[in-house]
Amino acid sequence: MTTEIRPQDIKRPLDGMLVLDMGQIYNGPYAGLQLSFMGARVIKIEPPEGDVLRRRKRETEPYPLVMLNSNKESVVLDLKQPRAREIFLALVAQADVLIENFAAGVMDRLGLGYDVLSKLNPRLVYGGSSGFGLDGPYRDLAAMDVTIQAMSGITNATGDADGPPTKAGAAVCDFLAGIHLCAGILGALVQRERTGKGQRVEIAMHEAAVISLASALGAVMDGDQNVPDRTGNRHPALAMAPYNTYRCSDGYVAIFTAAERHWQSMCRMLGRKDLAEHPEFSSTIGRAKRMAEVDDLVGAWTITRTKQQVLKELNEAHVPCAPVKTAREVATDPHLETRGFWVDVEHPRRGKTRVPISPIRLHTGGKSEIRRPAPTLGQDTNAVLGELLGLKADELAKLHDAGVTVPVTERKKA
Repeated sequence: MTTEIRPQDIKRPLDGMLVLDMGQIYNGPYAGLQLSFMGARVIKIEPPEGDVLRRRKRETEPYPLVMLNSNKESVVLDLKQPRAREIFLALVAQADVLIENFAAGVMDRLGLGYDVLSKLNPRLVYGGSSGFGLDGPYRDLAAMDVTIQAMSGITNATGDADGPPTKAGAAVCDFLAGIHLCAGILGALVQRERTGKGQRVEIAMHEAAVISLASALGAVMDGDQNVPDRTGNRHPALAMAPYNTYRCSDGYVAIFTAAERHWQSMCRMLGRKDLAEHPEFSSTIGRAKRMAEVDDLVGAWTITRTKQQVLKELNEAHVPCAPVKTAREVATDPHLETRGFWVDVEHPRRGKTRVPISPIRLHTGGKSEIRRPAPTLGQDTNAVLGELLGLKADELAKLHDAGVTVPVTERKKA
């Protein structure tokens, strides 16, 4: 059974808490990953086929799966079978948190929805994230990151003004939803400390994504009819200049002047101190009206320099600037290295693999650590069910033979 955690043993916020992570792909697993970094024991409940991510690359675990499932234990349960559901409910009875990001209604159809689980365990915090929430006309629409980007306005807001709508290159909606789910669960755990009762936490990917359109929505809410749907790398409301990416001799940099002092410094860098006092360039509104001219001036300066030269010069002048980095450059970024963001783990099938720690750093809540690499499918089934539910070796063997706990990969071998 679960070992009792004494207050003096707690070094991290969630030490001693048990999380059942039924998440798949990015959204749910990211929330579970963050809870694991805060000390929770996270058990990844997977179907015999495994998390959808596992199916992308059969010869070994794909990198995103390893990246998002550090510190977790994998238990395989075929929840279509009655005995598997019994085992699952026995785990729920001991759990503090359950995470799932299935389509709305899936857990109810399995007979394992919130109403059932909360009666079994009134202290359970049930964290669910679906595409559009539990009600509303979009409730049953298929939801993946790309479709949520489209419905939330992100796709329409991305790209050049004279080009087609373009999805963001990153899976922004999955991770926006995942971190909102984590925050909701933490809030519910705090409330449980005060009331003794758990609750349902509901996150709609759609709503989490809409928030990111703050600037574009601002133009709409303010009644501005002149702002195009897409503004490329310029300000979403075309309200600032310079605000763009500019070509250098070896790539691009992003520059923007958020305050008048930034523009004055920029003028000195350009050798155009006259523009700092020019009536048509000296204000944010004035520069926005002459955006193309401002971009040409800045672009003519950056093209003669490398990304690092521009970064050095503008940083010294206190002008917001950053090189546009490739994924390969990010993977070897010296700042991330210095911060210890990447950790090398020895994965049982991939070998040495670099994975990230948590961006959430609690300075008195224990260091964010990779305590174990992401598990292989079903790796911890027997150990977890034996420890938490007291199942003996012969019973575990019977469950395996009956297909209740056996991964598809092992079924094929048999």
